Amino acid sequence: MADQMVLMAQQFINKVYGSLIGIPHVAEDGETGWATMYALTRCLQYELGITSLSDNFGPTTLATLTARYPSIDGSTSGASRIIRIIQAGLYCKGYDGGGVDTFNLPSGIYSDRVATAVQRLKSNAGVADTFSGSAMVPKLFKALLTMDAYVVVGNGNETVRTIQQWMNASYVQRVNFFIIPCDGHFSRDVQKALMLAVQFQIGMSDAQATGVFGPGTQAGLRANTLSIGSAGRWVQLFSAAMVFNQRAGITFTDAFTPYLSGLVRDFQDFAKLPVTGQGDFQTWASLLVSTGDATRRGQAVDCVTEITAARAQSLRAAGYQVVGRYLSNVPNTSLDKKIKLGELSTIAENGLRCFPIYQTYGDSAGYFSSDQGASDALAAIDRARFYGFKAGTRIYFAVDFDAMDYQVTERVIPYFRGVKDTMEQYGSVYRIGVYGPRNICSRVAAAGLSSASFVSDMSTGYSGNLGYPLPQDWAFDQIATITIGSGDGRIEIDNDIVSGRDWGQNTFDQGEWTDGQDYGFDYSLKPALLADMQHYLESQGIPERGGNTGENVGQIYSTTEALNLAMSYDALTTGLARALRIRKALITVPIFWEIRKLTVLDGLADDGVVLYHTGHDWDPTDYWIKRDCSTGLGQIWAVTAIEARNYCIQQGIITGAVKDRDRDADVWEVWQKLHNDVYFNISTAAHVLIHAATDIRRNEGDTPIQIPRPSLDYSDEYTRLLLRRYQGFGDAPEEHSYIKLGVYRVFEKYFAQLR
Repeated sequence: MADQMVLMAQQFINKVYGSLIGIPHVAEDGETGWATMYALTRCLQYELGITSLSDNFGPTTLATLTARYPSIDGSTSGASRIIRIIQAGLYCKGYDGGGVDTFNLPSGIYSDRVATAVQRLKSNAGVADTFSGSAMVPKLFKALLTMDAYVVVGNGNETVRTIQQWMNASYVQRVNFFIIPCDGHFSRDVQKALMLAVQFQIGMSDAQATGVFGPGTQAGLRANTLSIGSAGRWVQLFSAAMVFNQRAGITFTDAFTPYLSGLVRDFQDFAKLPVTGQGDFQTWASLLVSTGDATRRGQAVDCVTEITAARAQSLRAAGYQVVGRYLSNVPNTSLDKKIKLGELSTIAENGLRCFPIYQTYGDSAGYFSSDQGASDALAAIDRARFYGFKAGTRIYFAVDFDAMDYQVTERVIPYFRGVKDTMEQYGSVYRIGVYGPRNICSRVAAAGLSSASFVSDMSTGYSGNLGYPLPQDWAFDQIATITIGSGDGRIEIDNDIVSGRDWGQNTFDQGEWTDGQDYGFDYSLKPALLADMQHYLESQGIPERGGNTGENVGQIYSTTEALNLAMSYDALTTGLARALRIRKALITVPIFWEIRKLTVLDGLADDGVVLYHTGHDWDPTDYWIKRDCSTGLGQIWAVTAIEARNYCIQQGIITGAVKDRDRDADVWEVWQKLHNDVYFNISTAAHVLIHAATDIRRNEGDTPIQIPRPSLDYSDEYTRLLLRRYQGFGDAPEEHSYIKLGVYRVFEKYFAQLR
């Protein structure tokens, strides 16, 4: 709901500063956001005479403000325009910013109401004693023009807030320490502030204290081991770090008691540190930075390099027991990181174990979606079987970028839902792990989508590591890249700490060699594929777009558009084909054909099904309102999908719940998934083709005829019959089946050369 005072602040920005270059117009929606705060920062810079306006309240803004207005209150002359900005900031922060003028804009008067609000802000931020009185001071002004909260928000922790206020009170007078949020949440900024506080306690000057966990900081911590009986600010900082790492039972204290020592022992055991019960260097390091002490030697490695016998011996000699290796290469790149044939035997024969990692791209938010998760799950299952990884092996799916929290919600979580749903549908043979920064690992686990985490803690600057504790379900903790061995045994590795949750595998099944299977499409061949497809369809009376016959009128997609859309799901159709041991072209043809033949009337049919099931009033005589219709890319009826999926479940091809085609609730549930979920629709198309082999009669009244289940060596005639049955009964499917067989042959021409 819009806040009228925030709305007034936004109107103030636009009316007073909107015509100035460098101060953008802000949305007048009554909702506080960074756009409004950045605009207020620019307004302040303008009033201070700064010519290069910026969203950043940086050193120039702070220095200029301090020089001109070290303190602003009711007695400050010539500051009315600055005071209006203070009032607007208070409105946006939820404080009483005082009265308005005749134009319903901030009055510019530092009234008692403004003074009281500033005092409240100081108190909430923990700096009321440091900055006594009711005057606005530069560092508080900087804090005012942020989105930081100074009261507990959401599920914030009161103890965390107490520490935040204490840190502000203790260190805000230091040059490079700025007021941090007091919202009860451990965050990136709070983590950085804690590091600065530790450096101040070591005795570093303002110039030396940079917030970086460097040699000086490490030496200072080594010189300040805490144990039972220790007391004072060092213990406060240590207990604060324990609180921020969400250790159960911890309180903010200045006394290192036997109770605190016991909690430290628990943390050391959890993080696989030497269990001493003391606040020693390695414990400090693990509390302060994601790598902890990066010189620790782990028991596991991950690498992109083949493990030869010589390299395996180097690993064993260095104390390593487990190796993480990649199931696949990244398409269209020169990096060859996948497991080599015979490599797993070499690993096992030399006393090592192996855990598999699945990553092709995965280095940006745009890669991640539910459909991509489904495709990757199919590919990972296929590759794991290819190498002989046994049932129960955990595959770690990689998220190799610094995802912001909203990207985890919008992209990463749906991706892992796609992974999980697909893994479950194909028998839950393998378990799911996640590789990524701490926040990603914890959130995927909390959503019930993974069973262990491989934490990319080596990326210490990632926002997903800063301000987040080590995930509770961590299995491997990646902390440093090092090189070991010499000569033929020399190898660069990522050094990983092991929790014991996952030791990988040291025995393997006979790999499922898949000679003749389809592979991902080489998109450099797409222009030639398109040209051949256009030429073939035109020879069959199907032009690039539309047509003259009644069937073609109102078609939505051209041949080019249909091919582009169908081929955009190549990874998915490849994975399905390999999982089901059928030809990829067999799945691709009906998807491409139905997209090319889609008309505006299909959308009307969809609307009719929605009206039927959603309970709205409708006239039963309306012929277009029906219980079911074909829908989605593959234009599949819900009852057809139910029959096909039930058959595949009964045959052990997939897993899932059997549905009832005569039950409206089941029809509606399946229809919506066909309509809204591309993965479900395309995978169901494959299941429909498999089921079609049980009944390929031409006409509905004919005696059912069964042919063999689709396979890699399926005949052209069997393929044609399946494509006919996919469309239905009667003369049109019969006629179209011959054209579709030609489409199949065009796809096969390009798919076959990649096998």
